[in-house]
Amino acid sequence: SRNDQVVTDLKLWVRDAFDCLDENLKKLQLTLIAKAKLHSDTIMPGFTHLQSAQPVTFGHHLMAYFEMFKRDRSRIKDARSRLNECPLGAAALAGTSFPIDRHMVAKELGFDVPAANSLDSVSDRDFVLEYLSVTSICVIHLSRLAEEMILWCSKQFGFIKLSDEFSTGSSIMPQKRNPDAAELIRAKSGRVVGNLNTMLVVMKGLPLAYSKDMQEDKEPLFDTHDTLVLSLAAMIGMIGDMVVDKEKMFLAALVGHSTATDMADWLVKKHNFSFRDAHMIVGKIVKAAEARGCELKDLDLLSMRKIEPKITKVIYDILDVEASVKSKTSFGGTSPKRVKEAIKKAKIKGI
Repeated sequence: SRNDQVVTDLKLWVRDAFDCLDENLKKLQLTLIAKAKLHSDTIMPGFTHLQSAQPVTFGHHLMAYFEMFKRDRSRIKDARSRLNECPLGAAALAGTSFPIDRHMVAKELGFDVPAANSLDSVSDRDFVLEYLSVTSICVIHLSRLAEEMILWCSKQFGFIKLSDEFSTGSSIMPQKRNPDAAELIRAKSGRVVGNLNTMLVVMKGLPLAYSKDMQEDKEPLFDTHDTLVLSLAAMIGMIGDMVVDKEKMFLAALVGHSTATDMADWLVKKHNFSFRDAHMIVGKIVKAAEARGCELKDLDLLSMRKIEPKITKVIYDILDVEASVKSKTSFGGTSPKRVKEAIKKAKIKGI
């Protein structure tokens, strides 16, 4: 029947599409690893709420996206396994009276088993929905990375530069260099998520078995695949292309009292304060620094001791951003040592 042939053909296409995406994500992961290795000890500000929080390494930041794309590949593997049941032989909806061997056909086409229920076989588009769901999550990860690159390219940040291959000038302002490729990736995420929503709405009210509505699965599916493959290629190119300004990253990590938490931790470890009390003490010291228009590390010791007499000159070593980063040695932490371990592990197990 046309019904079981169409769904079989579509499953074969989606299976190949998953394999294509997985290979492209692997290339992106390798590109992230290569750049992270170069910057395992490059210090930058880490943000929460887009406010300076604690210093981290740029390599650590890049490896966070490596983990995101690793989960995307895991979802691809999972969804691909689930779709690998062969519908052929279900005929229109009821099966057939001819003496066919569905197990042989499934094996010949590379499926694990024949689909178990003829009604479900011809009406199932879960594999399309899963493809669109997996790709929607993936493109959101791409969009988040693109957004960060857009911020980093701005003069306000100045953390990275992209070549003319991935940026364009303004039609009227000669000083401009716009990160167009990253902006387009960010916009494409809406298109892909919209395609998922389209297919969910198509399927939501269909009775068993086949309905002509299902022919609407092709356009959002094919469009999503083409869009994501293009976006991945652009992101791979941008990560490899970007030039990092290590000095600007480091200088940015020095502002915003980013090592205030290290001071609180020191009070807890050295003088047995509860973290609640240490937090309150450091908050008062930060206010004193802000009142004087200086960073925490530049506040004089006398002013600190007026708030907490137990503070000594050792605190200036604690407030050093390099010392802060090196101290974050917990598993998964941002210390260069841990970042290098993560990169090594990723090469062995993550790809």
